[in-house]
Amino acid sequence: MGVLDLQVREQYVTTADGWSLRLRRTTSPHHFDPSTKPLLIVPGYGMNSFIFSYHPRGTSMERCLAEGGYEVWALDLRGQGHSKPERPRYGESSLVNYATVDLPAAIDRVLGATRTTARTLTLIGCSLGGSIGYGYLALGSRPRVSEMIAMGAPLVWNEIHPLIKVAFSSPTVAGAFRLSGTRALVKTAFPILERVPSLLALYMNPATIHTQRMSEMAQTVEDPEPSVNRDIAIWMRDRDLRMRGVNVTEAMRRQTMPLLVVVSNQDGIVPERTAIAAADVWGGQDVEILRVGDERNWYAHAN
Repeated sequence: MGVLDLQVREQYVTTADGWSLRLRRTTSPHHFDPSTKPLLIVPGYGMNSFIFSYHPRGTSMERCLAEGGYEVWALDLRGQGHSKPERPRYGESSLVNYATVDLPAAIDRVLGATRTTARTLTLIGCSLGGSIGYGYLALGSRPRVSEMIAMGAPLVWNEIHPLIKVAFSSPTVAGAFRLSGTRALVKTAFPILERVPSLLALYMNPATIHTQRMSEMAQTVEDPEPSVNRDIAIWMRDRDLRMRGVNVTEAMRRQTMPLLVVVSNQDGIVPERTAIAAADVWGGQDVEILRVGDERNWYAHAN
């Protein structure tokens, strides 16, 4: 079947602090099962939701899930993709705003517009998107999430790659530095990085990615937000994620919903000890860790 058998619709939801957030709903009319729960995918650091709808030589993540009968939603947080401010003064990008403003607004819209019969949804957080999900669960008074899938998502920085540690060593410096034109930089620099496998391996295994289509895949890249960089630097310094004075790690001990943690076997950005931290402290018994890749066909953070 081709693209036409998927039904893709966009919706926008406005936050209380002036952002219009884009949501993309994907379903397959041939497979859709209204008795399932909607899936909400939240992207990570320096990216938008484009990559979930794209695969250079196969089935995209959204198509795979839609053909499994699910109603699939992908979110662009503030500053990502097609999301945009609606007024001259608007809230800044920050981990706490992602978790307490953007994600609740998106979840309410999904559950208000879903064609399923569900009253809760399954949250799929990719990298930092999973961490934002943890923050939402910790701070939300009545979270409307009933299952959590965290893909390479840090909670406690039990292990940090030396290069990442240097980059985020100072909250002041991290919060003052603004990098623009990241998407164009990725397109230009990738052919060079391919010649330095040890550096590229921090983020991806090029053998499992159709690198000839990197210019298209780069559409998912966004400029990092200095305010978010500052938050991450503070988080790495403290090891535990804290939002509004709440230790998010400790709050996860109260969570009893099912949790699936997906870990790449050679992730240089979020090493395994950091990625499985949520599973270590999760309060419920229905917890599973899925390790992806082996010695021959290894997976890194982006894979």
